[in-house]
Amino acid sequence: MNYDLILDNAAATWIVNIILLLLGFVFLVKGADFFVDGASGIAKKLKVSTFIIGATVVALGTSAPELAVTIVDAVGSTGELIVGNILGSNVVNIFLILGISAVICKLPVERTTRFIDMPFLIFISVLFVVFGAVGDGFAWWEGLILVLLYAAFMSYNIVLAKKQNKVLLEEATAVSVPFDGENAATDSTPASWLGRAKAKYENLKDKVWFLLIITVIGLIMVVGGATLVVNAARTVSVELIGIPPEIVALTVVAFGTSLPELVTSVSAARKGDVGIATGNIIGSNIANVLLIGGVGALCKGADGLPFSTEGLVCGIVSLFAAVLIFSSCWGKTKSLGRIAGIIMLVCLALYYLFIFLNMYVFRLY
Repeated sequence: MNYDLILDNAAATWIVNIILLLLGFVFLVKGADFFVDGASGIAKKLKVSTFIIGATVVALGTSAPELAVTIVDAVGSTGELIVGNILGSNVVNIFLILGISAVICKLPVERTTRFIDMPFLIFISVLFVVFGAVGDGFAWWEGLILVLLYAAFMSYNIVLAKKQNKVLLEEATAVSVPFDGENAATDSTPASWLGRAKAKYENLKDKVWFLLIITVIGLIMVVGGATLVVNAARTVSVELIGIPPEIVALTVVAFGTSLPELVTSVSAARKGDVGIATGNIIGSNIANVLLIGGVGALCKGADGLPFSTEGLVCGIVSLFAAVLIFSSCWGKTKSLGRIAGIIMLVCLALYYLFIFLNMYVFRLY
């Protein structure tokens, strides 16, 4: 056996996947900037709440990786990764992404979000767990119910958006501290080509056609970058390091498919577009449960979508996460603040600690 050749192939695999991982992160970060600029610009042009844009257009776009993973796994495999991907992504979305966003910038929560969107997220989270637990899986007709509920949710937001054509719904504003040199290009005539390009970009953001272009380009970059990161991370973790697939499904895959939401929400919070930051997460979680879960069950057809004990535990944690954000925005400021963000991050750390301890120590299920 040629051990030198084996070592060379392993080293080459490491190098290639690390490069793909870094390239994916670059696409994610820059794509998120374009996507947020385009989506928030369009919302202002249409005089629609940025939360609605975040909960519909942005949420659906950033949920594309989960949808892709679901269809591929449902059609070409057993579908065992689907539920873990959905629920794991929802946990990451709230605990990690909203947690980081709330630490960066206070996130005001609109009245309709507190009274309609968040309770609806809690309701469908309970429904998803009940559907899965009864019969240890999802039948095709349960998937159809989930898809119809998502259609109703989107219809509600379209109707609400039409009512806001003239007046924004409690438009939230936030003050973010700009990075050094962030506004240098607009303070004076830029001397470098990079400065001139940045100034030209800012001027073009007043054009609707340009906003549409950068929104589409940003979405393509975000989804493409997420795909690169997920594939590279999965190769390194499973094939090279030897982490069990169950851990990868609840951590690497769930985190990787949530990267679009992460970079988009953090970028939005940093820019002060808090409506997109919160709407993106709530809308993405709703899309994950109803659209992606429903499509997964429909794709499996008569075979049914499996729901394991791991899915039940993760579903309960996902439900707890939804209840946590709902209960955290009823103070005097009606917002998610830094303390709430820190609590979410601590909950994520404890959840992942439990996963690893159960896998290697307790083995409760």
